[in-house]
Amino acid sequence: MSFNLILMIGFGFVVTGVFLVAGIGQLAASRTTSADRLAELTGKKEEEARAEREAQVAAAVAERLAALATSKDEEQRNLLREKLIHAGYRGKNALEVFNGVRVGLVFLLPLGGVFIASMLDLIYALGLTLILAAAGYMGPMYMVNKRIETRHKKLLQPFPDALDLLVTSVEAGLGLDMAFRRVSDEIRGSAPELAAEFRMVTYEVAAGVPRMEAFKRLADRTGLPEMKSLVNMMVQAERFGTSIASALRVHGDMVRQERMSRAEEEAAKVSPKLTVAMILFLMPCLLIVLIGPASIRVMKTFGMVE
Repeated sequence: MSFNLILMIGFGFVVTGVFLVAGIGQLAASRTTSADRLAELTGKKEEEARAEREAQVAAAVAERLAALATSKDEEQRNLLREKLIHAGYRGKNALEVFNGVRVGLVFLLPLGGVFIASMLDLIYALGLTLILAAAGYMGPMYMVNKRIETRHKKLLQPFPDALDLLVTSVEAGLGLDMAFRRVSDEIRGSAPELAAEFRMVTYEVAAGVPRMEAFKRLADRTGLPEMKSLVNMMVQAERFGTSIASALRVHGDMVRQERMSRAEEEAAKVSPKLTVAMILFLMPCLLIVLIGPASIRVMKTFGMVE
């Protein structure tokens, strides 16, 4: 057995031992929890109590692992939590689960590549281990950023049309809260993400949250500049008593123009990208077709080939 294989197997045993110790410690600490006592008092079924206890243990282990990757700076934690909300992860323990996944992948990815690393030299094996650990740490953040980008596109695409529906509903005599509810019902099939955000506004207002505060939360949840502009416009219209329908119509036209500008910008990027693709892939093939036969004939003339 090679030294690299022994080293990697030892590393795997160490990582497995760390996870086992953390899990056993959490199980021992969570043997009699408040949920167990509550289940005994309320007569809850044993299966439900066991499921809740396992969920609490998993959350506790994830929190312990997340402590290794969580920044001590409160501002950095708030920024990461806000980014997770923009990506659609709004759970109470989303930050702890995200950091726990990062720490777990830092150990598990190198452990998964142990057999590949065992066939390499020691320097290359250590390099592969570091690369896999870095990929495990940075991969979840990359996936969150891609999810934010995808979610923003899904929210922005139907946004001007939703504003037109809001204008129509308000001009038809509906209140702003009922207009949001009606629009969310209308666009539920074509734009489920935007419909869910509008529905959340109506739920918060029905629960007693002030209307302007619910709109500000909508802007914070989405993280879109267009949504923040809409909220600022409605706050100003509410404060100065101007027409909500007129303000919505103006904002809808502006958002539609911005969407057209983004489409024109993306279309303008196509030509340089096609030029690069033609130079890299089509030009060599064209040169081979045009110059290849002549080159072979010249080489035969000078006796370089038979």
